Amino acid sequence: MPYGPDVLSFLQLIRSFPLRYSLLATASAVVAGMAFLVGGQALAAPATSFTPAQRAEIVGIMRDALQNDPSILTDAIRAIREKAEEQKQDSTLAAVKAHQSELQSAPDFAIRGNPHGRITVVEFYDPRCSYCRSMMGEVDSFLSRHPDVRLVEKVVPVLGNNSVLDTRAIFAASAQGKYEAMRRALMADTTKPSMERIVELAQANGIDTKKLTADMSSPQTVALINTNLDQGRAVGLDGTPTFIFGTAAVAPGALEADQMDAFLERARKA
Repeated sequence: MPYGPDVLSFLQLIRSFPLRYSLLATASAVVAGMAFLVGGQALAAPATSFTPAQRAEIVGIMRDALQNDPSILTDAIRAIREKAEEQKQDSTLAAVKAHQSELQSAPDFAIRGNPHGRITVVEFYDPRCSYCRSMMGEVDSFLSRHPDVRLVEKVVPVLGNNSVLDTRAIFAASAQGKYEAMRRALMADTTKPSMERIVELAQANGIDTKKLTADMSSPQTVALINTNLDQGRAVGLDGTPTFIFGTAAVAPGALEADQMDAFLERARKA
């Protein structure tokens, strides 16, 4: 029996979801692969593959198995999800290797740690991202533990207009040698973002506010933002923060110290 229009629409809808909803897409694949049941009939097998009696027996076996041991479906979903994540990681790493030179390049102000370090770690971050903010101290500690690491920061405003505003201010401050001061001031600030607040923080950090305001709309600032966004798209950036350890690992999300150390060790051995 072929899939009915309702089932086809449902599966097509799930397959159209972005990666963050991949569990639903995975579930649909498992369901299809295990002869999804609607109205007590198996829909996965072509009508000519089994006799009605055989199909009924298969349906009964599947129903009994899933009722008696629901972990079968859970395990199948987990296995398919892990395979999908592995394939995505492979695809992302291939993109990282293809764009290694651009990813590991940045203006001097956006490079931290050892500028001549043996291992380069790239961090994509959004100044308004709460997870990125929570990682600031962790990244500082990571660099202190590993003096052979060269960290390349990529500011990407992916969370809306406030992110764009802060990113423009950070890059504009770099024209006065104040990238780091403005980055830390904005990412530690809990006040509602606004141009007025940016001016206050700039004044508190010895930044010429008139020049800052002008530089926020300069071609150089726009180019810096677009370069980082283009690089993020090239590697399929799926959120912030995202860390790239050499060409050995891509790690999205907030990380613990032991996780960062483990990814770094993988990059050292690559």
